[in-house]
Amino acid sequence: MIDGNTEVIAHLGWPTHAFKAPMIYNPWFESVGVNAVVVPMGCKPEAFPAALRALFSLENLRGALITMPHKVSVVGLLDEVTPAVKVAGACNAVKRLPDGRLLGDMFDGEGFVRGLQRKGLELKGARALVVGSGGVGSAIAASLAAAGVGSMALFDAQPASAQALAQRLQAQYPAIEVETGHKDPAGMDLVVNATPLGMNAGDPLPIDVERLDANSFVAEVVMRAELTPFLAAAQARGCRTQVGSDMLFEQIPAYLEFFGLPAATAQELRAVARLQY
Repeated sequence: MIDGNTEVIAHLGWPTHAFKAPMIYNPWFESVGVNAVVVPMGCKPEAFPAALRALFSLENLRGALITMPHKVSVVGLLDEVTPAVKVAGACNAVKRLPDGRLLGDMFDGEGFVRGLQRKGLELKGARALVVGSGGVGSAIAASLAAAGVGSMALFDAQPASAQALAQRLQAQYPAIEVETGHKDPAGMDLVVNATPLGMNAGDPLPIDVERLDANSFVAEVVMRAELTPFLAAAQARGCRTQVGSDMLFEQIPAYLEFFGLPAATAQELRAVARLQY
């Protein structure tokens, strides 16, 4: 029930057809009696700076979830960011501080890593390949580094993006071996698709799955389907996998704390979620 006391969390991105957060947050708010609502708002890049400023002039805006393609560009529009944002070079949550300044944080990587650890994957000293060095890929790489992986290969269709991420990682985590320029999954303990490939029918697979080892753990960020073609191909080779929505469910408890809302566990959120694929 939306009324005059409802607080709004804007979900900013483009396109909006793949948004899953409203089907998780809103049933949870309803189940625990929180008078708040997550509203998807389609915003193209050219309109984003003005839209962000305008939204945060609203008194009943609790905050904003930031998703593709704005996770990187939003950083330059904020007054303050957390260390996670500085390392990732991207942000996916914004709130207004009491003095009116905008604070940004990043939870993609934290949620992703929580999901892997819950499945028993040992990250200390692991070899990881992260394909995609945009907002979500950078956040995942930063959190994997914080979790103690031993080496990381970074690949992006724009080589400069992977190289910039490598420099940020090595500055913060000098003990980690970082390489760029290839996406060969052979010998990797963890292989991550952090690109949009898989969101649309007919997309190519992000890597050559014939090079995957059966003992590699393969993880996905795309949430258009619970089992994407990439994950299906990995499972066919005997790999353990993590679906894209796991990252989302595992990071929402951190979001709720950031926005000052009642806490939840990933299991509680899944129990009431109304995801559609």
